[in-house]
Amino acid sequence: MWIIAIIAMLCWSGSDIFSKIGSRQEDKLSHYKVGIAVGLVMGIHALYEISVRGVPLTFSDIITYLPASAFYILSMVIGYIGLRYIELSISSPICNGSGAVTAILCMLFFGITWDANSDSNAVFLNGPIIAGIAMIVVGIVALGIIDNIEDPELRYQRQLKANRKYAKSVLAILLPVLYCVLDSCGTFVDTLIADNYVSGLIAGGLGEEAADTRAGDVLNAAYELTWFFMAVIFAVYVYVFKREKIDTKYDGTKLLGGICETVGQVFYMMVIVKGYVPGYVIISAYCAVSLLWGRIFLKEKLSYKHYSAIALAFVGILILGFFDV
Repeated sequence: MWIIAIIAMLCWSGSDIFSKIGSRQEDKLSHYKVGIAVGLVMGIHALYEISVRGVPLTFSDIITYLPASAFYILSMVIGYIGLRYIELSISSPICNGSGAVTAILCMLFFGITWDANSDSNAVFLNGPIIAGIAMIVVGIVALGIIDNIEDPELRYQRQLKANRKYAKSVLAILLPVLYCVLDSCGTFVDTLIADNYVSGLIAGGLGEEAADTRAGDVLNAAYELTWFFMAVIFAVYVYVFKREKIDTKYDGTKLLGGICETVGQVFYMMVIVKGYVPGYVIISAYCAVSLLWGRIFLKEKLSYKHYSAIALAFVGILILGFFDV
């Protein structure tokens, strides 16, 4: 199972770097084009799941899962916009802090329990979990402050060897933060929908394990088809109304990002269905791998203050992944 988790981690970090490389700073439609690539690949995979594996998806399932799909898709599109404004090495750790925001949302709505064996929906807290949440929040806030107070000349000097230059901008930090919040809302709504869906399947006569597997397959296919529908809308807007031409170099790179995103989602669902807790920790490390790819392929170089804030948030992410928040 650890190999499956590593594949998911590598694929999602691959989605980060390919989507980043395919997003030209001067292309104001790049986020739509990335969305088209992601939706196309997800649509193909959903059709495979339905026609070959026999996943029993209905239109009602798509509508049921639509609130979660909407949050996820909106967050991802906003994240793709952010690729034009900020280093991947900064945006990926911020985006990946959504687990802490999800935990906070669950605390607000379900309360807190200090009993690890509690059957309630309340969020289980102990010292490490509290520390993990605090580290992520402090790390993300510090990262935003550090990036915005950095001296312009120092920023220019460290970006000299990079493939791209970024001006100091509040929007640059705001976009990945917005992604983080919306993605966490999607996870929160996703949990509510999935719990109700599984309960209905169990009441209908399926065992708990079979219900978990069926729900994972059906809801994931619903999400992918919703992405495909949005990709069609994006494609009509970009290639019909805006009359953009397909760029084989950049659009091909975006397609690789879409493939990585979809394959990563498939392997992530395998880890979720099996409840393999160490796998959550492995997968949550993908932002560190994205930082590595940014350093190697994009020549991104941050200050030691940036790396310190990222390290703090990353350790917090690993803690939450280990304790399955």
